[in-house]
Amino acid sequence: MPYLFTSESVSEGHPDKVADQISDALIDNFLAFDPESKVACETLVTTGQVVLAGEVKSNTYLDVQKIARDTINKIGYTKSAYMFDGNSCGVFSAIHEQSEDINRGVDRASKEEQGAGDQGMMFGYATNETENYMPLALDLSHRILKELAALRRENKDITYLRPDSKSQVTIEYSDNNTPQRIDAIVVSTQHDDFDSKDEVMLDRIRKDIVTILMPRVVAKLPEAIQALFNNDIKYHINPTGKFVIGGPHGDTGLTGRKIIVDTYGGKGAHGGGAFSGKDPSKVDRSAAYATRHIAKNLVAAGLCEEILVQVSYAIGVVEPMGIFVDTYGTCPFNLTDGEIAKKVEEIFDMRPAAIESRLKLRQPMYSETAAYGHMGRQHEIVNKTFEQPNGDPITLDVELFTWEKLDYVDKVKTAFNI
Repeated sequence: MPYLFTSESVSEGHPDKVADQISDALIDNFLAFDPESKVACETLVTTGQVVLAGEVKSNTYLDVQKIARDTINKIGYTKSAYMFDGNSCGVFSAIHEQSEDINRGVDRASKEEQGAGDQGMMFGYATNETENYMPLALDLSHRILKELAALRRENKDITYLRPDSKSQVTIEYSDNNTPQRIDAIVVSTQHDDFDSKDEVMLDRIRKDIVTILMPRVVAKLPEAIQALFNNDIKYHINPTGKFVIGGPHGDTGLTGRKIIVDTYGGKGAHGGGAFSGKDPSKVDRSAAYATRHIAKNLVAAGLCEEILVQVSYAIGVVEPMGIFVDTYGTCPFNLTDGEIAKKVEEIFDMRPAAIESRLKLRQPMYSETAAYGHMGRQHEIVNKTFEQPNGDPITLDVELFTWEKLDYVDKVKTAFNI
């Protein structure tokens, strides 16, 4: 029997994502000047206020207030009418030195023997239902908000948009787990108070989202995905009505509260650990990227149509506790999931230091991950400049989203005789 599945996304202006982006901007700046920095930074944002807290071990000094303000301005909170803007908000820092009790379990005389920064389990997932091997509902939800942000910055076709927004897509699947059609789309966007009558504003917003935003989103999709859109889609646009008060003024934001948006939209599984604000010695982040890298390369190699990969660690222990694989019965070869997991252990070195090296995780590459998902993104090399108080700026070539590379497909095919 056909079934429905839903995923959501939130924009870069959502309060929790504002917090994530500030935390990851701090990570990038620490790593730019000291690649061996150990950082765990949490951010809270609310009306006119930013609070930074966490633990840092680094050889560099940063103007954390300036980094926070620059991040907020870049997102688009630049007007006093928003009751939260980068130029006037207060920024309080309670960042202190990392606990030596934790650090002794991570650092080793030999880098290769680096222990895991914490205990826990991490999951990676991939499916062949989209070109980027991501679940379709989440991919569409991200695309909607990225296009909405582009319209906001253009300030031409739609001129009243504010930074805070959310989206949600519901897809009907067939019995064999194939997307059949888009059933419903939800878009809630913060906006200026541009008319004295709320119903006039709501009618305008509904019309613009359906006739301006959505055609731009659909036009950029592959033809097979475009075919899932139809005139019977149920649209819920700002379903509560007026949405002028938003962002950190409307809802306090915290780092690490959008872990499902950051990963697979509810598909697969999640170990519970957030990513933003953590340097790559924290396996919550690095091992989640590594398992995504594994899952994507296995599906791309044709080993299966869909896969979930789990790895688990004990704090301070070098080798993982174990690797688990679930192909959901989609492997066409005479292989059990246990046999696949055993081969995965042989192909991919999952020691923390090996993950850092393989995926080049000691680069200042994390600001770009902090909105619109950490997975399914475009691998690319960009040029980034960082400034340090009383020091010369540095410019670096940074390789982004290395865990999205299909660089192990041939190795997988050889190992499994595909």
